[in-house]
Amino acid sequence: MSSGAQDVGPDAAPVEDALHGQPVVEVERDGVHFTLLGTAHVSRASVDAVHRLMDEARFDAVAVELDELRLRALTDSEALHHLDLFAIIRQGKVGLVAANLALAAYQRRLADQLGVQPGAELKAAAERGEAAGLPVWLIDREVGLTLKRAWRRLGLWARMKLMAGLSASLLVDDEVDETEIEKLKQGDMLERSFGDFAAMSPVIYDSVIAERDRYMALKLREQAAAGDAKRVLAVVGAGHLKGLAGHLREGTEPPAEAIAELQALPVRRSIPWFTLVVVALIAGGLAWGFSQGAEVGTSMALGWVLTTGTLGALGCLAAGGHPLSILAAFLASPFTPFHPLLRSGMASAGVEAWLRRPTYRDFLYLRNDTNSLRGWWRNRVSRVFVVFFLTSLGTSAGVWISGFRIARQVAGG
Repeated sequence: MSSGAQDVGPDAAPVEDALHGQPVVEVERDGVHFTLLGTAHVSRASVDAVHRLMDEARFDAVAVELDELRLRALTDSEALHHLDLFAIIRQGKVGLVAANLALAAYQRRLADQLGVQPGAELKAAAERGEAAGLPVWLIDREVGLTLKRAWRRLGLWARMKLMAGLSASLLVDDEVDETEIEKLKQGDMLERSFGDFAAMSPVIYDSVIAERDRYMALKLREQAAAGDAKRVLAVVGAGHLKGLAGHLREGTEPPAEAIAELQALPVRRSIPWFTLVVVALIAGGLAWGFSQGAEVGTSMALGWVLTTGTLGALGCLAAGGHPLSILAAFLASPFTPFHPLLRSGMASAGVEAWLRRPTYRDFLYLRNDTNSLRGWWRNRVSRVFVVFFLTSLGTSAGVWISGFRIARQVAGG
């Protein structure tokens, strides 16, 4: 077998026919033969191709484009029943968990339209490998880490556009049109979930696609070096096939060190000047007000408290929060810009989870309920996330409105 990567050629037409046109690349690296099967995560033909390959060829290991959490989500229907809402809020993972729920809802809409579960071919490969007693290698990076790396590298405006894109593409109830489905057949589920913003943002593309190509190649090399497998089947999305093959063929960096680098969160070297300036202007404006007299200062401080508190409370109310959750939002909102432990969203979501403890039914139907906008409000688990986001949004609006009002008073002072 020659070294390097090569596409399956015309002499392998029977194989191509057996795989229903799914692209295959063969790579020989360090004495190990890798068969890279490129699949469409929303195609029944991809599932059939996995079964046909497993039936007709011998492999010593099976690798799939999954991490432990995604594999568990595909194979364990009870996975969401063990969510610890208080731990999620305390650890600041509300956004991450909500994004994963929204992504799952997007995938379920596809499943309903196409009659095949997104990622079914990855699930089939993992289950067939386990049934045959083969090692199953999970070679993809955790979705949460990928999202965090992308988020850390984006500026304020890009983050706002990303959140708007995610909300629009993941939380609407409309069917996914045929054009979008065709793109999914050639690309990557996570990339498509970002909508057109991924194509326009080099940072998003690098974090979501390019880095994962390199990461999966490194994981294949690391796993191969640690075992005695000589023939490995790797099932990945078609959008990763070219990049993965290139890195697997040409990569020379030590896998352990490179993987650690790709798992680390980028350090934001810049000081958050914008946030510091806003806080300084607000605090300075209130101090100026009191320097003009107790009446002026009290009026400005009261305006700050009422504006931020009221809008934060209204956000919680729009989310269907409990009256005490609304009160918590009102009390925490004025302090939110000044201390990270006093975030209004965290306060209201924590109170909501405590007062309206989710039932077994809420966890049982969480996947189905988050498939529609109404379901996010109906389910007590997902409503905690809605309370967090809408409270935070209301507080942010209050900070800007009240901040401009304070600045105008100082300027006209």
